[in-house]
Amino acid sequence: MKNLDKTNMSRRSFLGLGATGAAALSLAACGGGSGDASGSDAAEGSMKVGLICLHDENSTYDLNFINGFKEAMESLGISSDNYLIKTNIDESDACYDAAAELVDAGCTVVFADSFGHEDYLIQAAKEFPEVQFCHATGTKAHTEKLDNYHNAFASIYEGRFLAGVAAGLKLQELADAGKLKGKAPKMGYVGAYTYAEVVSGYTSFFLGAKSIVPDVTMDVTFTGSWYDETAEKEGANKLIDGGADLISQHADSMGAPTACENAGIPNVSYNGSTIDACPKTFIVSSRINWAPYYEYAVKAVQNGSGIDADWTGDLSTGSVELTDINEAVAAAGTADKLAEVMAQLKDGSIHVYDTSTFTVDGKGLDSYEADVDTDADYTPDTEVIADGYFHESEFRSAPYFDLQIDGIELLDQKY
Repeated sequence: MKNLDKTNMSRRSFLGLGATGAAALSLAACGGGSGDASGSDAAEGSMKVGLICLHDENSTYDLNFINGFKEAMESLGISSDNYLIKTNIDESDACYDAAAELVDAGCTVVFADSFGHEDYLIQAAKEFPEVQFCHATGTKAHTEKLDNYHNAFASIYEGRFLAGVAAGLKLQELADAGKLKGKAPKMGYVGAYTYAEVVSGYTSFFLGAKSIVPDVTMDVTFTGSWYDETAEKEGANKLIDGGADLISQHADSMGAPTACENAGIPNVSYNGSTIDACPKTFIVSSRINWAPYYEYAVKAVQNGSGIDADWTGDLSTGSVELTDINEAVAAAGTADKLAEVMAQLKDGSIHVYDTSTFTVDGKGLDSYEADVDTDADYTPDTEVIADGYFHESEFRSAPYFDLQIDGIELLDQKY
């Protein structure tokens, strides 16, 4: 099986919110290479914290990070004078420059939100060992072994599985009403790239739907961009024309939801509710809430404790969330069913990637090595199936599920 983990490449966007390109904040504190904080200022909320974003508030992905950051700073008692957000920072030396500027401004903790920022943030971590650098979606903290460089992600595959359950219930409702386009339910999915993070996302969504309607199939198309409204809209229309009864996505613009609203096709979005723009088709959305991680990392510095090299939030930490359900579109009983499945995920009585629920090339799996310690050739290195399920985001925080399971057809794989 070809390993498709061209690493995790995360960057994304969020629906529009307000503004600021680079706002300076000031917080004092000291991290120390092991996460130690010195001085009373850190405990009093006067430390400085910085955030580096690939895009700005017009991107659903980045807005999600920005909102979580502001929420966490308020909870920690850190005023807007003591945090700094840098937006539209490319995955280039611009990231290192931004990190250095945040250090010069007095930031003790610096966060970054895009996969492509990683190497530049590592460069900054090596140059400024007294500052803690926390990077979302990256893969190298557990192999770099720097005391002041850390990766974080969340088990969003659980959120996507739940969203898939909601999708399955809607498909069953359509089937019962004789409103399916074909004989069996079919979904479509607009993805950005064929990276493991996207593969993990669309597979978990599919498995959630399959738990309700076992005969469901799904077509996936890719845009080659995290944010391209035209390409995402065209991709959704292609899937609708191909017979999709419902559409979801792992891309960041309003392209796919808008196409669904125009065509009257139910939609499960990502990173935030689209109910205002798509009241007739939006069902629910999953998202990562980054506020718990921001609070965890900043408190670790304030308390002089260490930050995990890899931190994975989940449903229990409040890091994986669903938006409010659009009752006008969702199938009856969706809220109760989601509550039931969420409880099962939390207590471990079910697992998203239970190997008894899917096959690969017609065969079951009892063993699989994934590329966890990412290298240039994406060489498989870690056994990830045990106890009857694929252990996603346990050996590092970023996703590494890259299996192509039966029932999902990739319409293009060039990205």
